[in-house]
Amino acid sequence: MLATPFNDADARIDAQAAAGGSALAAARRAERAGHPVSACALFRRAADEYAGALRLVAFSSEPERAGDLWRRQRDCWERVVDLAPGERVAIPYEGTTLPAFFFRASGAAAGESRPLVIINRGCEEPTSAAWALGGAAAARRGYHWLTFDGPGQQAALLDQGLTARPDWEHVLTPVVDAMLARADVDPARLAVIGTGKAGLLVPRALAFEHRFAAAAVDPGVVDLGAPYRAQLTDRLLADLGAGDRAAFDRTLHVDELLTPTLAVALDQHATPYGLRGCSRFDFFSAVASYRLDGEVERVRTPLLVVEPEGDDRWPGQARALYERLPGVKRFTTDRAEMLDWLDAQLSA
Repeated sequence: MLATPFNDADARIDAQAAAGGSALAAARRAERAGHPVSACALFRRAADEYAGALRLVAFSSEPERAGDLWRRQRDCWERVVDLAPGERVAIPYEGTTLPAFFFRASGAAAGESRPLVIINRGCEEPTSAAWALGGAAAARRGYHWLTFDGPGQQAALLDQGLTARPDWEHVLTPVVDAMLARADVDPARLAVIGTGKAGLLVPRALAFEHRFAAAAVDPGVVDLGAPYRAQLTDRLLADLGAGDRAAFDRTLHVDELLTPTLAVALDQHATPYGLRGCSRFDFFSAVASYRLDGEVERVRTPLLVVEPEGDDRWPGQARALYERLPGVKRFTTDRAEMLDWLDAQLSA
């Protein structure tokens, strides 16, 4: 998880930013020519390209480009919402709101009640990725769908300063409350897909939020911090286990001096938690709190757990989650099964 990106970060960023610029120019031409469907697809492609560049910019010779790349990415996504068309929704959340985006099912009339699929992305995935992570497929199958930026994610983090939290039920439940207040959402047929790090956050929330008829996670995660700890030396693990902040930070600081890109990687990983530039001990301790323990036994929602082939971010954890789940569940290595699973559960 802490492996540093490629040495040619500048070249890769330039290439992706250029690809984003080309897609953006094409999108604007398509829009002027009266082709909104093509323009929407091109704005989405531009957003994805800018997001790819943004992931690497901290490792480049010009990290200050991050702000510009973020705004370009977000502006392109906003045009997608305009053209799809989608609806901007403000989810009430602890004295503020979370930005969310609601899209009607294909062929649905305004106000028509349909099942709803919520795409809950991990903090590493841009808002525009929700389209390919299940949103478009849900719309084709006759479902409304929604994605949102939660604490530690995209605009909630970068524009509002809301940092990540492990007790995700305090995030997902307000989203459910807001959606079930709508006349165009069928309250009996609500589903959620958790991707990336949300493969842990969604099951955690489901232990307390029981209004979903079905759910899927890709991949399943039970211990977010395990891959981080796996890369620590025995000495660092001992200091972490003993709670010795000073010794842990001192030893890791030496490693960062010897490998400057390690410091950049750690800052990048720590940013969603509000710990960029802070004690590394605090970061590793914070990530360790993202784990599923006895609360898994409280999950009542039928849940599909995906272990994608070739995905080694959290090896073995999808199977571990599946085996600990009670009730209706399914394990698969085929991501294509997710919407079929939701179909079966929502039509039951």
